[in-house]
Amino acid sequence: MTPFIAELIGTALLILLGNGVVANVILKDTKGNNSGWIVITTAWALAVFVGVTVSEPISGAHLNPAVTLGLATAGKFSWDLVPSYIAAQMIGAMIGAFLVWLFHKDHFAITEDEGAKLACFGTAPAIRKPTSNLISEIIGTFVLVFVIFYFAEPALTLQSDPNAKIGLGTVGALPVTFLVWVIGLSLGGTTGYAINPARDLGPRIIHAILPIKGSSDWGYAWIPVIGPILGAILAALLLGALS
Repeated sequence: MTPFIAELIGTALLILLGNGVVANVILKDTKGNNSGWIVITTAWALAVFVGVTVSEPISGAHLNPAVTLGLATAGKFSWDLVPSYIAAQMIGAMIGAFLVWLFHKDHFAITEDEGAKLACFGTAPAIRKPTSNLISEIIGTFVLVFVIFYFAEPALTLQSDPNAKIGLGTVGALPVTFLVWVIGLSLGGTTGYAINPARDLGPRIIHAILPIKGSSDWGYAWIPVIGPILGAILAALLLGALS
């Protein structure tokens, strides 16, 4: 599997499970209807765990253009690879969003609330104030990327074999899982914490393409794209200043 495919599959799984829980909670007559915000934030964190587990050994598990741009800005990732990573993340997000619709198609059909159906694809603010919404996305993504910079690999080595690979394996996906979880619980209530341009833009494009009634709210769509990018760049600049 190539890094491109790993990022595509990892992001597709992230969106399928992350937006899937939103659909399960808010679409009409699902088993999980009205199960609440805690369920959504917890499942989103676990969706990150799944996506990272699949892709990390191959691509480093960015799954997010903001992470890719932040790492490149900090000099920790090649700029030459940025376009292919972002393309893979966008395609994966669109595939994942399509699968959410396919899986819940019957429930989309009986749900009359157009805003609820859009929420299964893109984010929306609790209070629509563009400046405040942009700041929310900047801060949330800043925390995500800045903390990721400080994730450490295991330092254990073997004297008998210095080339031995000793790591956490799948458990290594837990730090980012907890990070996304706490961001959702603490900082997610204002905008739905996109903190990932692909997570919002890719599914929003699919919403616009599919036969789903209602606006895709393109007037808001720039905020969960620009906000995360700015947050990631600020995190990288602060890392450079502190180094």
